[in-house]
Amino acid sequence: MAQNPQIPPALFDRALLHMRQSRVRAQGPVSFLLDRVDEDMADRLAAVMREFGAVADLWTPGEGLAALRARFGNAQRVELDAAGEEKLPLAPESLELVASALALQFVNDLPGVLAQIRRALKPDGLLLAAMVGGDSLTELRQAFAAAEAECEGGVSPRVAPFADLRDIGALLQRAGFALPVTDVDRIVVRYANAFALMQDLRRMGAANVLVERRRTPTRRATMLRMAEIYAARFADPDGRIRATFDIVWLSGWAPHASQQQPLKPGSAKASLAEAVKKVKRD
Repeated sequence: MAQNPQIPPALFDRALLHMRQSRVRAQGPVSFLLDRVDEDMADRLAAVMREFGAVADLWTPGEGLAALRARFGNAQRVELDAAGEEKLPLAPESLELVASALALQFVNDLPGVLAQIRRALKPDGLLLAAMVGGDSLTELRQAFAAAEAECEGGVSPRVAPFADLRDIGALLQRAGFALPVTDVDRIVVRYANAFALMQDLRRMGAANVLVERRRTPTRRATMLRMAEIYAARFADPDGRIRATFDIVWLSGWAPHASQQQPLKPGSAKASLAEAVKKVKRD
């Protein structure tokens, strides 16, 4: 049966993501990355000079954003459901702020989800989100690829593809957001070895949930070779390895007449050519 071209292919097994996040939530997650984002979220919201009424926390793992709970006691929590559905239970123009942390990187149809958020926002409502992107876990990706190619003669999907800054900015515009802004916060974490990093990823609920992931256990020889390659390529002089996490921040506003508008083409009062001529004369 031919695939509907209007439906993007599923990259992530979101039901598996829900199961793993629920498991680590019960066991006690590793939360240093989420804690960092939560603190930054509080600072960024404090810099917005306006009040928000109806607020939603979208798919943030664990207990959600403490920054929202502290400032907005009535913040709505939209949790990832067991099926991992991407249809949002949000009425049109019902919210003034949607915030999300470390969740949107696991969305199969990010353009569609951004469009749903845009519809759910009232005019002049704000989306503020942080997601893993850019060159995150590039070291682990390279080490696994080299080890599998050497030990098994092929490479399997290990680390999710991450969107970059430019792509996300374009998606915000495509979804109809005004005044879109993106920036990146690079966090480099050091570990004793690659296995310690992978343990943290599991306890973040962020282990491999790719639909095309390998379903059989990885050979011990491949894992050991991966750790050797990682240490050889990405270790500091003291022997500890580096792991990169790029946190991409994105924000955009639902259009409103009060917002700044770009000038219409041809509306400038002085031309660049005349300005250049004046500089030459002077």
